[in-house]
Amino acid sequence: MADDKSGREKQAADEDRRQRERAIAAELERGDEAEPPVDAAELADLEAALQPLTFPATGREIVAAVGDREVASVDGTHAVADLLPDADMETFDAPAVVSERVRRPAVAAAMKRVVEAAATLPNEAFGRSQQEAFERSFRALSDVNELDDEAGVRAVADWVVDRIREKEVIPGSRDVRRYAAMYCREHGYEVRDDEWLGV
Repeated sequence: MADDKSGREKQAADEDRRQRERAIAAELERGDEAEPPVDAAELADLEAALQPLTFPATGREIVAAVGDREVASVDGTHAVADLLPDADMETFDAPAVVSERVRRPAVAAAMKRVVEAAATLPNEAFGRSQQEAFERSFRALSDVNELDDEAGVRAVADWVVDRIREKEVIPGSRDVRRYAAMYCREHGYEVRDDEWLGV
């Protein structure tokens, strides 16, 4: 493609189209998710309280700044410190990323436990893509209406934390998905191959 005005305009238009396609794909993927238990106004207040922080910020920095702040959900009230890891291992790029995590308290609490357990391991990396895969597995479990409340999320988080403590290694994201799928099947919910947990 020529490096002239029309070439640059075509590149910009192509990039805009790709961004729209990614946004639509992400929205379609979230379309099957259950309604978040935390109200949008609560999350907006939390984001406003996070504005003085410099982002990216670690979980520890966020907990130090707003850890005692509470957010109400359909399941009760949760302190931010109960939902975010008090560790430097995980960073959040913006206040919106923090509120995205907090909007699902059971998933946030599970991720907090996993990240804090992983942070105790010397020389063990827990990269962003692996963290995102763990969180996606917890969200998929949380979205299974046939399962009892958030028991599946807690059970898989317990398994991950136990593996970290016993073997001193973070299990792979595929292992977490397999265990979550096994939990679902044991509790009467069949996991299809085209679902995230269907490994």
